[in-house]
Amino acid sequence: MSYSLDLSGRVALITGASGGLGEQFAKTLARAGAAVVLASRRTDRLMALRAHIEADG
Repeated sequence: MSYSLDLSGRVALITGASGGLGEQFAKTLARAGAAVVLASRRTDRLMALRAHIEADG
């Protein structure tokens, strides 16, 4: 199945973003053009996710 998701100009707040479903949602929504706001208790993993998302552009 192929589909296009354009979330340009939208903001997504993702809690639990440092792992599991939260991490995958953050990556997917960022790829779709959303500005993502990441929230988590594990700052080290959160910073790694931030770097990954920024590297993807």
